[in-house]
Amino acid sequence: MAGGGDLSAITSKTDEQVRKPRGRPAGSKNKPKPPIIITRDSPNTLRAHAMEVSPGCDIGESLATFARRKQQGIWVLSATGFVSNVMLRQPSLSSAGSGSGPVVTLHGRFEILSLVGSVLPPPAPPGVTGLAIYLVGPQGQVVGGAIAGPLMASGPVVIMAATFMNASFDRLPLDKEEVIVAADTRDQLHHRAIGVSDIYTPPQNLISNTTLPPPEIYTWSMARPLSKA
Repeated sequence: MAGGGDLSAITSKTDEQVRKPRGRPAGSKNKPKPPIIITRDSPNTLRAHAMEVSPGCDIGESLATFARRKQQGIWVLSATGFVSNVMLRQPSLSSAGSGSGPVVTLHGRFEILSLVGSVLPPPAPPGVTGLAIYLVGPQGQVVGGAIAGPLMASGPVVIMAATFMNASFDRLPLDKEEVIVAADTRDQLHHRAIGVSDIYTPPQNLISNTTLPPPEIYTWSMARPLSKA
């Protein structure tokens, strides 16, 4: 009987050693996940910039030089500061709508109310690059128009802008075939699951983001001019 009692004690101890704890280990739900690292930016990424133009410098030429050296397009959002001796192109009043109105030169010092437009590096299609400005004079008069000459900074001028790597151009209205292609492309992107591999290397159809043939994609690294209509 004593031997049987010892055997029961040994068996119970063995069961306790073999029995595994139930449930997940403590802290298993809160394990940190490995971070997703984006190795390169998408060409469609917009970057915000605060650009300061020194007094006595041409604002338009400074933006054009930045776009050419960086090989990036610039989307000008706003600006603050003062300019002097501004040349503005007024809207055309003719019924023909040539789009080329008279050029007016404003002498004196003016405060910038608004500066908008885009500056693209060469070879930029005609009519795409341009800046429009609204100014207030010493007496409170407000004038504006398209910049048609040098825009000299009369003091520090701070420009808020966004830069981008490429742009796609569409001629409107779209043909029926192009509308169908655009709808099919949109449906494919809507039903397509984007994984981690797409974050590291974006697919080409997401990079171009256009419904036009490849020659209509304007990418400055390729240095390929846009075909004329």
